[in-house]
Amino acid sequence: MGRIHQINTSKGGVPKLPVHEAVIDEHGVVGDEQADKIHHGGPDQALCLFSLEVIERFQDEGHPIEAGSAGENITVAGIDWAEVVPGRRLRIGPVEAVMTHYASPCEKNAQWFMGGEFVRMLASRHPGESRVYARVIQGGSIKTGDGVELLA
Repeated sequence: MGRIHQINTSKGGVPKLPVHEAVIDEHGVVGDEQADKIHHGGPDQALCLFSLEVIERFQDEGHPIEAGSAGENITVAGIDWAEVVPGRRLRIGPVEAVMTHYASPCEKNAQWFMGGEFVRMLASRHPGESRVYARVIQGGSIKTGDGVELLA
């Protein structure tokens, strides 16, 4: 069982900043905005999830990334991130979500990587180290510290 390390929102763009609690509906985190509605948002990209352990691995490599920097809505701790793949379901507090696809990194994330190497998050080059988009199956209220569970 993992946990929510951080919930992140913004009025558009990155970094997303931490909030203690949030309401999740079929559109994602209520109050969160995306600056680019063509490439972000919609039901199959309602949530963007990332792993605290992957972020810490990037930091150990010298990258100046923090939770929320890459635009994820929920930073998860304690889950084997290689198991969070498209088609897999997660329970996040009372929320249930299904992973839809990996989030392609964009140049706006270059500032969080030495030499601007934002492709460090690209799933095809670094399996198990990418952000993942999810569709919300069941909404609800979440808060930092809530449990996160991979469902069968």
